[in-house]
Amino acid sequence: MSRLFRRFGIGWPLTRFTTWADFIVLVGIAVFIYIGVELAIGAPKVISGPKISLAPSALPFYAALSTARMAAAYALSLLFTLVYGYIAAKNPRAERIMIPLLDVLQSVPILSFLPVVLLSFAAIMPESVAVELASIVLIFTSQVWNMTFAWYQSLTTIPNELYEVTAIFRFNGWLRLKTLELPFAAISLIWNSMMSWAGGWFFLMAAEIFTVGDRDFRLAGLGSYLHTAANKGDVHSILLGILTLAMVIVALDQLLWRPLLVWAERFNLEMVTGDIEARSWFYDVLHNSHLVRWFGNNVLRPLGEKLDAWSLQHLPVNSSDAGTSRRSWIGMTVSAVVISGLAYGTYRAMGMLARVSLAEWAAIGIGVLATLARVTAALIIALAWTIPLGAALGTSRKLANWLQPVVQITASIPATAFFPVLLLLVINLRGGLNIAAVLLMLMGTQWYLLFNVIAGASAVPQDLKYTSALLGLSKWERWRTLTLPALFPYIITGSITASGGAWNASIVAEYAIFGGKTVFTTGIGSLISRATAAGNFPLLFASTLSMILTVVLINRLFWRRLYRLAADRYRME
Repeated sequence: MSRLFRRFGIGWPLTRFTTWADFIVLVGIAVFIYIGVELAIGAPKVISGPKISLAPSALPFYAALSTARMAAAYALSLLFTLVYGYIAAKNPRAERIMIPLLDVLQSVPILSFLPVVLLSFAAIMPESVAVELASIVLIFTSQVWNMTFAWYQSLTTIPNELYEVTAIFRFNGWLRLKTLELPFAAISLIWNSMMSWAGGWFFLMAAEIFTVGDRDFRLAGLGSYLHTAANKGDVHSILLGILTLAMVIVALDQLLWRPLLVWAERFNLEMVTGDIEARSWFYDVLHNSHLVRWFGNNVLRPLGEKLDAWSLQHLPVNSSDAGTSRRSWIGMTVSAVVISGLAYGTYRAMGMLARVSLAEWAAIGIGVLATLARVTAALIIALAWTIPLGAALGTSRKLANWLQPVVQITASIPATAFFPVLLLLVINLRGGLNIAAVLLMLMGTQWYLLFNVIAGASAVPQDLKYTSALLGLSKWERWRTLTLPALFPYIITGSITASGGAWNASIVAEYAIFGGKTVFTTGIGSLISRATAAGNFPLLFASTLSMILTVVLINRLFWRRLYRLAADRYRME
């Protein structure tokens, strides 16, 4: 049997990528969720949120509130991304724990963890603060993982000769980050930031309004506006809310993302420029502004020079090993405390899992298999169209200039707002709810792939494209020898986050309240939603852990192997 596993490559990823760190990480996450469930049980029994007005005059204020929450969550996401991804890429010992932990964290379904977060926060802090903080944290969890994976992937695929150049010039960590690592990852980070905002908008409705029994959590914002309008069947208000959201997205595209993409063009790894340059009217305004130029010359540049000088004094090229024994002693003490806490938490969590019946465990197993089939179908459909379109958008500047805002708007409109309409169209068909579930998963999956493929195609050096044309390669040969290998790391990064997004979307795709009645299909997402509605915390705990374990196992056996292959064979050098 072991020979058969090795022949088909099954044993290899288990032995190479599954370590003691995976076990510790999974236990830690399980204990953390258990603590949240225990706190949730002690939350106030009745919570009533503010009334959401559907008046059109309320939309500008709601849009400002939602954008502020998104911005706060994105600031947290960017900070987490830069610190976490850098440590994981630079420290092999830390990577053994941090990458498995990242796999687990991006596998935690936000919509199943939502009631746990809300109720646990409500148990320990004022209601208004708890709901606002929970909303930002949950939007953060929908934004951060693809950014962190993209940053980590960029750091692990930087050509070795570029690192050798920084070593020759004796750059310290700060100068290497400033002159090589951040510029190399700039395009990927910007595109994934756009994807993160789109993902945040997708889950905004769930983050701003949520009901658990008699506990009604809600915040004023675009998400709660759309949710309230959808529940009342107010098509006019739904259209007004979506129009407002589209206007916000267009404004962000014109005033933020497009100027950033034009600015990031300078970091393309190429010797020649493209035929058509990226343009942005707002970037031209800023570039030609005397006020902006004065601010850059008199504030930013002196500040940067002082920071560089400080780093040369306090961040030498070779760090000292002094204090290693003391750090080792402190690390051992902290490890002992953490392991003791995990052991006790595991004991208590097992007690809660023991309250789940055999019939419920059987339902969990069947649900996992059913949802896995839907996730696979959604991912295959997404790959089929996002790779060719993303490659076209990334290589054709003319096409990208007019289609990019359309893609951003489409990706950012919460599909959950249209789900009742989608159900109305397919509910009477054979397998209608299954079709609707796959379509909703697809809407929560495809954009992660598309934005990553666009970023990968944009990063292909123009001189390599000219060289392939000079060699007389056909379109298929150029695709096979240049485009597809260059896109491979980005496709894997997008697929990992897209797969997690599809599992996450299953919670709203497999269970819905429609026409005054509840409809659901077999699946782990449906089981999580039903356990949440019934307040069955042991079943919610068991279902959530089962989904996490399934996604982590798939990542370790399949995606992580491809991730290493991308880092080893398909870097630009």
